[in-house]
This record gives sequence, structure tokens and C-alpha cells, in this order.
Amino acid sequence: MTENMDPLANAFNERSPKDINDFRNILDEAVESSGANENLPEIGDFLTGVLISTKDDHSLTTDIHIPKGEGPFPILVYFHGGGWISGSPKSHRRICHRFAEAGFLVFNVDYALAPENPFPQGFDECCESLRWVVANALEYGGDSNRLSVGGDSAGGNLTAACAAVFAEDDRIDIKKILLIYGVFDFSTMGEATDNLEMDSPDLLMEMMVGSYLGADPDEGILSDPRVSPIYVAHKLPPAHILCGTLDGLITGSRLLAEKLRSEGIENEEFYYENMPHGFLHFEEIYPESRQAIDRMINFLNS
Repeated sequence: MTENMDPLANAFNERSPKDINDFRNILDEAVESSGANENLPEIGDFLTGVLISTKDDHSLTTDIHIPKGEGPFPILVYFHGGGWISGSPKSHRRICHRFAEAGFLVFNVDYALAPENPFPQGFDECCESLRWVVANALEYGGDSNRLSVGGDSAGGNLTAACAAVFAEDDRIDIKKILLIYGVFDFSTMGEATDNLEMDSPDLLMEMMVGSYLGADPDEGILSDPRVSPIYVAHKLPPAHILCGTLDGLITGSRLLAEKLRSEGIENEEFYYENMPHGFLHFEEIYPESRQAIDRMINFLNS
């Protein structure tokens, strides 16, 4: 793959982030400059910043992507990526529009970010948002008996961790999960930098992990199932796992799929040749983006 084929890597190579806010700006600019949120698919309705709850220093909200037609619709709760320190419903708007275009009522959650709100705040808010969706889905035309959860990168981590928590909760029945180039075992995070075509991958990794878990997290934190959900893989619902072969997180994706198979849990896995981390954002560059989304839709509908 040539250098100019990876928009995220190029963005961070052009300007190494000075701090967390700069990291956020670089990521947002990379997504916006790619046109990822232009010419969005047509859906029934779109609501932004719907309040879930108010915290001491921020509000937990969700964007809601409503399909065309009459409900009740199957539900997808989506947790965006961004290394636990960046990203937003806006940065993942097109991806969620695609699922709504396919008939899913999508709740695109704006959970708390580190370092302002380190672990477990973001995780706790993702769990809270799932409870809220189940309690309020009918108001937006959703069928809480057809509930799936998905997310990419850090959002994939949060998806798996939350799904394991609710495995023993009779009030919330998560049918399927989408795990998009996620982090499932923090012991493999060092390998995530191996294939990154960036000038300072270790600095970026330190910024993300250190902000979320604190400087030099101990083994107790790294093996906490809320952090490394591979330790509770036996509690997960059927899963669709995907990753690019140029993404350093592929090792963790394969390990989780292997673990699910050993536990007898239904799963399917797809590894896209020469695709970098974050490729779902860039439909105009990577045809594999739409292919991956179509496969996830088929999985949810099967």
C-alpha cells in the first residue's frame, strides 16, 4: 500500500499531535476532509444530541438515525471509535446512516472520553445508554426484542465489554454484536503499532492507553474484563468480527474469534486485504468499506 492510500496515517504523519485536543482535531479533520459526511444516504429522520442523562461535567447523549418506513425497527446501538480519547457521533455519521438506510434504528452514542473521564466512565456510560435505549426504543419506533450492538476500534472494545455485562441481565437481550477492528485484549496492544504507517505510533498508543487507563496500568487493570473482554468471551452473543490485514489490531481480532469458536459461540470473521485501520470511513477510497457494511447488514438480518 502506498503512503497516500491511508488517510488516517497520512493525517497524523503530516502533523504529530501535541496534546489530546490536537489529536482530536487531526482525527476530525481527516474524516471531514475525506468527504465522509457528505452526500449522506437518505433515511427517514435524523435526531442529534438526544439527552440520555446529565452528569456533573457533561451530558450523555445520542444521535438517532431513523429508517424510512413504518416500525417497529430492529435496533443497532453504535459506539464510535477514536482511541477512547476522540471521535463522536458526527465522525461516524455516515457509517450509522448506512445501517439506518438498511432498516435499522441506530442509536449513535456520545459517551464520555478520556482523559477528562478515564476508565471506567466511558464504559459505564455505554452500559447506561443500552439500558436507556431498551427503555425508550418504542418512542422512536424501535423493537427492543431485536437489539444488536456494534462499534469500531475503541467502540469495538466497548461493545464486547458491555455485551458481556448484560449476558446475565434478563431485561436486556443483545442478539448480535459487530466488532469492527476492535481492541479485545490489551496484552496485544503493543502489536497494534507494528503495521501502522505512522511516524510516531508509540506516542499515539501511549496517548490513548495512558489517557484511558492511566500511566503504566498494572496487570489487574489490563486483565479486567471491562478492559479486555476476551477474558469473558464465553458470555458474548453471536459476533461478526472484521479487520484489515494492515491493521495491527488484527491479532486481537483473530484471537477473539478463536476463543469464541472454542466456546461454541456463533461468529463470522472477515479480514480485508491491504485495508488499514479505520477504512470504513472512506467509501470513496476503499470499495471494501461498502462490502464490509453490506456483510454486517446481512449478518444482522440473518
